[in-house]
Amino acid sequence: MNIDYLGIGALLAAILLIGVLAFLSKRKVDFGFRTIIALVFGLVLGIIFENHTNYVEPIGTVYANIISAFVIPLVFFSVISSITNLENIHRLKRIGLKSAGLLISTTFIASTLTIIISLALGVGKGSEIVLPTGYEAKEVPEISQVIIDLFPKNFFSQASANTIVPIIIFSLFIGIAIVALSTKDPEGVKPFKDFINSASKIINTAITYIIEFTPYAVLALVANAVSNNGPDKLLPLLSVLAVAYLLCFIQTFGVNSVLVGAVAKLNPIKFFKHIWPAQVIAFTTQSSIGTIPATDKCLRNAGVSESISSFVVPLGANIGMPGCAGIWPTLLAVFAIHGLNIEYSIGQYLLLILITTLVSIGTVGVPGTATITATAVFAAAGLPIEIIVILAPISSIVDMARTATNVSAAAASALIIAKNENELDIEKYNNTLDNKQKLIVE
Repeated sequence: MNIDYLGIGALLAAILLIGVLAFLSKRKVDFGFRTIIALVFGLVLGIIFENHTNYVEPIGTVYANIISAFVIPLVFFSVISSITNLENIHRLKRIGLKSAGLLISTTFIASTLTIIISLALGVGKGSEIVLPTGYEAKEVPEISQVIIDLFPKNFFSQASANTIVPIIIFSLFIGIAIVALSTKDPEGVKPFKDFINSASKIINTAITYIIEFTPYAVLALVANAVSNNGPDKLLPLLSVLAVAYLLCFIQTFGVNSVLVGAVAKLNPIKFFKHIWPAQVIAFTTQSSIGTIPATDKCLRNAGVSESISSFVVPLGANIGMPGCAGIWPTLLAVFAIHGLNIEYSIGQYLLLILITTLVSIGTVGVPGTATITATAVFAAAGLPIEIIVILAPISSIVDMARTATNVSAAAASALIIAKNENELDIEKYNNTLDNKQKLIVE
């Protein structure tokens, strides 16, 4: 029996470095900074123990497996919870459908732009990423079969196979049924609604704990990637960072300007003058949910009615989110397709856009959302989720721009709906001078 002493040495070194990361966590060092440190540790470990990180790799693989296990329950409970928050069938038919449709459309636009721009720039080409040992690539089925497989057939078999889209559609039917019954028999539906809301909170809390282990997984997977590929082959990751910020900028200021100007017939410059404080808070806190009070106050200062703002903004932190659910998963998918030399047709790229759009329903606007969203997209598209973890250090940097993009889309949607519903004070909207210096967080 041959003993890989260098492999054992790499494992011991990895354990020591994980201990350092754990110590930094106890010292309350920022999560993003710890992830960057983990990246550096992984690079050094992979260079020193080249071709001897086979004992380190399982640390990252176990993490990837665990986070995959939570995809289905997260999607199931989050989608139902988001729909039931619409409260009654009349609100669902009118403002609810308008809000959800507009929010989801921003993800569709973001995903489409991401594919066009990332393909034009050749994101991932030449990276030649080598997957961890044991990964078996999945074949992408024919378009006709894919369309059939989009719809529910057997909940448990599809859930066990991590087929995301049918679970989302199944959850949508359940959510709509709950909303419809809430108007006829609210007391009879209340126990189930309470269960769904509680389960959603529990799942999200569990995922929050899991996400905390990301730096350790990053260390292991990056070390293995460098060990097998060499550090020079990881340079394309920097291009992903640059392209991600470019896409977020285009979505935030370009797409929203077009929507506000063309659909609401309003001056988009005034829109950004009103919401820039919320954008700054979103950028720094990296939390769409944490920015809800600021976004709500900014919109009210802009003349949006309280009923519209208080409804659309929280909904926008759970549905749509073009930064986390549209740009990031699609960009990573293109990177994986190019890096692994996977043949993809136009029809399959269109399917990828559809998958990201559907997955965006029920996204939870907290730090780490992009990881679980990308995992769901990759699982549905048959792509290796290990790449998501390898790119986690870049993800933590991109998350600032992603969150600002999400919040901007929710604010723009609320403004457009308010204008459409005649619940916008135009005079207040056009007066941006008094709102510039206001402290928006009470």
